[in-house]
Amino acid sequence: MAEKNYYDILGVKKDASDAEIKKRYRKLVRQYHPDVSDDPDADNKIAEINNAYETIRDKEKRAEYDAMLNNPFAGQGGAGGFGGFGGQSGGQQGGFRWEDIKDQFGDGEAFGDGGFRFDDIFSAFGRGARGGQSQQGGFDQFGGGFGAQDSKGQDQHAEITVDLASVYSGDDYSIKLNVPVRQPNGSVDYENKTLKIKIPKGITDGKQIRLAGQGAAGIGSGKNGDLFLKVKIRHTDNIRLEGADVYQTVNIAPWEAALGEKVNVTTPAGTLGVSIPKNSKSGSNLRLKGKGIPAKQAGDLYLTLNIINPDVSTETEKQAYEQLKQAFAHASIQR
Repeated sequence: MAEKNYYDILGVKKDASDAEIKKRYRKLVRQYHPDVSDDPDADNKIAEINNAYETIRDKEKRAEYDAMLNNPFAGQGGAGGFGGFGGQSGGQQGGFRWEDIKDQFGDGEAFGDGGFRFDDIFSAFGRGARGGQSQQGGFDQFGGGFGAQDSKGQDQHAEITVDLASVYSGDDYSIKLNVPVRQPNGSVDYENKTLKIKIPKGITDGKQIRLAGQGAAGIGSGKNGDLFLKVKIRHTDNIRLEGADVYQTVNIAPWEAALGEKVNVTTPAGTLGVSIPKNSKSGSNLRLKGKGIPAKQAGDLYLTLNIINPDVSTETEKQAYEQLKQAFAHASIQR
């Protein structure tokens, strides 16, 4: 695999589209995932696959690499022909290490949806080095006499799951990571860090939190990249979110719906006294203005009424339903 060029490594044609390249890359990552692959060389293959993908997914880097392949004097035209484009030679791995990620987030959870999930682990934390120096994205440094170039480390993207209550009040979360740190000799070492994250009050599902300097290590004197955390809001099954608006299903009794009563409802905004209008129907919504997610423009809270008929278990309860039946004998119900 080491003698192949990057297109061969990924198993795509030179004119493959971005979508084809990404699809093939994801398939290979899953195939050689350390938790599922029996291949003893799976870790190195993952690094080699990632090297290839980091180069040809970028238009400028891909064009530069294609030019190298078309140059008959550029080595053998393979992935290892140039120091800057090279694969593995036993040196320090750049970016975050799979072993570190696995320790932090658990075996078998790389593609799950736990509290802290990396969307594209091997893409986000690019691996691959030559001569003991970390390679970011394939073209951030060059061998063959050019020397290392100072450049900012790659930005990383991850997902963090927070409770809906934290979004209403603002809250602090902590995550532990092994963070890559560039050493004076150019190698990358890893430090255990606990990152304290402030969940902004009013943040909505899908928004990002930026942690400056917590991404991949920079090259030379370049600054570290940033870590972007995409927020996923965790809530109960009777709640759904639409932007800053919150929809909550609330169960009420038939007499509360018919007669209209004031009930106390536990909501993300706290326990609220709510007046049920007379003759309310199942599925109707009560709008509580400004009680949704307290974003810059606060959302609304919609209580969706769901009429629940209690079970009949005693003679008294049965008689009550019989009386109800007689009282509404004249009622016409469309079925």
